[in-house]
Amino acid sequence: MSETTNFKWYVLRAFTGKENRIKEYIESEINNSDLGQFVSQVVVPTEKKIIIRKGKHVTKEINLMPGYVLIEANLVGEIPHRIRQVPNVFGFLGEKNNVPTPVRTSEINRILGVVDEMQESEADLLTPFLKNESVKVVSGPFNGFTGIIEEVNNERKKLKVMVLVFGRKTPLELSFNQVERE
Repeated sequence: MSETTNFKWYVLRAFTGKENRIKEYIESEINNSDLGQFVSQVVVPTEKKIIIRKGKHVTKEINLMPGYVLIEANLVGEIPHRIRQVPNVFGFLGEKNNVPTPVRTSEINRILGVVDEMQESEADLLTPFLKNESVKVVSGPFNGFTGIIEEVNNERKKLKVMVLVFGRKTPLELSFNQVERE
């Protein structure tokens, strides 16, 4: 690996939904053949989101760039052809005369920085709430109560919900994961 300075980032165009299979295939080729000398990293940018299913909060990884796989490689000789022949790959993004165009360093740093930031931050709730929407409290002392959303604070992930307690409207400040849509 004396030619490490020639490693550049490229973007592979792929079938949407097959990005992880492509990553696994290339990584297995890296381990089983000499491809490891020419490919150093394969990245599928993802972020974690929380989805509410049947009243349960489920964490799911969502692809940030559907249909694309990032690859750091030294594309010499037959290596571009070998990568194009990976199942479910269309080719490289930005090819000119069958020669792959590398992604600028500033762009790849921005993309990878966003991916690192997403991995470090806790998962976001995928289904934001809207004002005047009816919700049911699912945890806390007001479990089982129904109310109407008065305010939504996306930054703090909090809701102000008006709940009817003993015939009077009472404002509650609840987090997104304490309520569910009715």
